[in-house]
Amino acid sequence: MKNIKILIILILSVFLLSGCNNKTIKGEKVYVYNWGEYIDESVLKSFEEDTGIKVIYEQFTQNEDMYMKIKEGGSTYDLIFPSDYMVERLIEEDMIQPINMANIPNIKNIGKEYLNMEYDPEQKYSIPYFWGTVGILYNEKLVDDKVDSWEILWNKKYAHKIIMMDSTRDSIGIALIKNGFSMNSRNLKELEIAKKDLIKQKPIVRAYLVDEMKGQMVNNEAALAPAYSGDAMDAMSENPDLKYVVPKEGTNLWFDAMAIPKNAKNVKNAEKFINYILEPKNAAKIAEYIGYSSPNTEAVKLLDEEIQNSQVAYPDLSTLGKLEIFKNPRDINSVYSEIWAEVKAADF
Repeated sequence: MKNIKILIILILSVFLLSGCNNKTIKGEKVYVYNWGEYIDESVLKSFEEDTGIKVIYEQFTQNEDMYMKIKEGGSTYDLIFPSDYMVERLIEEDMIQPINMANIPNIKNIGKEYLNMEYDPEQKYSIPYFWGTVGILYNEKLVDDKVDSWEILWNKKYAHKIIMMDSTRDSIGIALIKNGFSMNSRNLKELEIAKKDLIKQKPIVRAYLVDEMKGQMVNNEAALAPAYSGDAMDAMSENPDLKYVVPKEGTNLWFDAMAIPKNAKNVKNAEKFINYILEPKNAAKIAEYIGYSSPNTEAVKLLDEEIQNSQVAYPDLSTLGKLEIFKNPRDINSVYSEIWAEVKAADF
């Protein structure tokens, strides 16, 4: 009788174990490399619970850091989140692989206006994650001029109340487009004009910042600053005196995307992860947490109406000025670096 009881217990144990998620038993994983604070961690947890796939999650601070890790070949990442120009570079250098879109049925939720962009024209290697514009965030109580042009960032009237981006590409791009040139200019004469303009501006710049910009604008310590639209939304929610505008000369239209490295070991799990966060409810949760603009049109429908109707978060792109997506600057990188070094070293 005792043996029969033991046998029954063993049979029940096997039965119960078989009902568990097989993937959890096998220890399946997916290695994800994303920007800092760029996902709602509750979505990571729900993905693990729903699929049994463990998410090994790491963060980077800039595209170039991510690029070097992938380039060096020692990484084990299955999914990365490069920006537009970096996607272009990774494709050119054969560092990411085509995505099997048959395994990503939720790509249908991405608006067509956000697909087949010039950084991935055939939409083979990446899927849009977030997008936005760069414009001017300003305090209407501290600025009494009309803000509709990049020129105002050179107005001595606001000396020491202007913040510029501590970003080679963004700041040089602003100086280029202010002078009527392409933000992707490779023309050395145009780049020289942009450099001189930035050096001329430096004496009236309060500071060169990126993340810290929001705090200074929210606390009324600065009056004007170039800003990513998502950061502008966040700042405006804390200070009603702040406004955001895309200058009439035009600006950068940017995208962050999802891509699978060439040497990824868990490709199917990466595809499952991509498809999971493209579910409207998950994409909406991430968009609410991040505050940036989602290309997932079905997810946008789940956001507050105020956000859906915001001309900062979801502008009609056809009403804006010239919009440019940054291209891979590999052939001109050293020139850009030299220009920015000269600007930062200029002393008055």
